Amino acid sequence: MTASRETHLVELVDTAGRATGACTVSEAHQPPGRLHRAFSVILTDADGRILLQRRASVKTRFPLLWANACCGHPAPGQSPAEAANLRIAEELGAGPVALTEIGVHTYYAEDSVTGRVESEYDHVLLGRFSPDEPLRPDPAEVAELRWVDREELRADLIANPGKYAPWLAGVVGRLDAPERSLGR
Repeated sequence: MTASRETHLVELVDTAGRATGACTVSEAHQPPGRLHRAFSVILTDADGRILLQRRASVKTRFPLLWANACCGHPAPGQSPAEAANLRIAEELGAGPVALTEIGVHTYYAEDSVTGRVESEYDHVLLGRFSPDEPLRPDPAEVAELRWVDREELRADLIANPGKYAPWLAGVVGRLDAPERSLGR
């Protein structure tokens, strides 16, 4: 399933997030990378804990690193929330989840293990999920799952950044963005 996903189309964007074209997932992630639309889902429980997934070993970018609940790419013209719920079902065996966009995290990262790059205009989506709800993660996508306290995660991201996908700190940082604290 992972290899075929590399042939899906992603939407290329400029630094303001305006669509500029399309290419395959594989093309977008070849050095030097092409800025494209993506999404990252943060799932929290009623206590504010965050669901993390350890990416499967077969992932073409940043395998075996801890990341947020789910990531992916909307097809050109598809909403990030719609695409995210499809990936939540595929990766985690759950959903649908009510998602709210809490910001954008634009980043660039090189994966020294696979030689691929990430150059993403990443829509950060937040949803509530109960740890009591069943999850059936796809082993081709997810090596393991765990719930983590937000403050413990923040501290470990600083102490052990090499355990985590390079976008995770920026994605989790959107939880504290000024417009979130103002209720916008």
